[in-house]
Amino acid sequence: MPQRETGKPGYQEAHTLLIVDDDEINRGILDQIFASYYDVEEAENGKIGLQKILDHPEKYGAVLLDVVMPEMTGLTVLHHLDEAGLLQVIPVFLITAEASDSTMKEAYQLGVMDVISKPVVPYMVLRRVNSVVELFRARKRLALQVEQQQSEILKKAQQIIELNQGMIEALSAAIEFRNGESGTHVRRIHDMTKFMLTHTELGKGLTKDDIDTIALAAVMHDVGKIAIPDAILNKPGRLTPEEFEVMKTHTTQGALLLQKIPQLRENKAYRYAYDIALHHHERWDGNGYPEKLKGDEISLWAQIVSLADVYDALSCKRVYKEAFSRETVLDMIRNGQCGVFNPKLLECFFSIEEELSKMYQKNE
Repeated sequence: MPQRETGKPGYQEAHTLLIVDDDEINRGILDQIFASYYDVEEAENGKIGLQKILDHPEKYGAVLLDVVMPEMTGLTVLHHLDEAGLLQVIPVFLITAEASDSTMKEAYQLGVMDVISKPVVPYMVLRRVNSVVELFRARKRLALQVEQQQSEILKKAQQIIELNQGMIEALSAAIEFRNGESGTHVRRIHDMTKFMLTHTELGKGLTKDDIDTIALAAVMHDVGKIAIPDAILNKPGRLTPEEFEVMKTHTTQGALLLQKIPQLRENKAYRYAYDIALHHHERWDGNGYPEKLKGDEISLWAQIVSLADVYDALSCKRVYKEAFSRETVLDMIRNGQCGVFNPKLLECFFSIEEELSKMYQKNE
């Protein structure tokens, strides 16, 4: 038999049973049967009963409903409850002397739990109603438990994602420190990549999740620099042709490094990160490296990171140069002094560059 318990934390059992019948004697009989198990409420017709349910659906653990009543019939009440989606959460029983085949068929099609004929047999109606009510309560408790477990799983999954992202950013920042930078370069590349994909047509067709993943992958664009000797990586002057050839290998070294991290290969950012690390120095006219890709042979994300990397390098002080003024930076990019870029990419870049420039209003 149903017990008056609150159940699991966050779940409150509905203990009120509503009797909807125009006959006062019938209501009294049913009240007497169920009073020991529920808080019983009564309604003298279908219209009043329906309003009670619609006003406080969470309150009722079961509804006993007569069919033939003034104001509104029991079947009409069922139709309204069905439209409100309440027959799936509140068990409703028809208790009637008019249990014709057509009435029973319509009631069951709408979702009524049972049709009980009058005059009722107390122990029988009590057992039938209580069994269904307990089934509904068990289903609600199970649904809540599943929901809580799903919430915990999602929470733990998010923690793992954040941990993985933090490790990726920490690795990339550590390489920047080795390169004599402050570590904010990778964060700006992340932010610029995300901003360009979010605020220009470059991101057309990409979901928010896609954009977040690409921006995270952009953080790893220079991981291959870990394989470059300090004497070359931190050389204050111009690199010799031989030294530059060594420096250029950071693209292939980065791709190899990413390829050798099994955990990363399972991350959805991997395919973007591998491509960006390998190709962020390719140029639109085919004069980049390491594979001399040309035009749309270069992926969109590698092109965006390439431009963001150049913009950031020109705008900031490096071991081999001072920072250039904003005007000089834009002229150099526009004139192709740092390589040729996709004209459409440049158009999008210049349309939002003023916002990007705000990243450099404070000194590193």
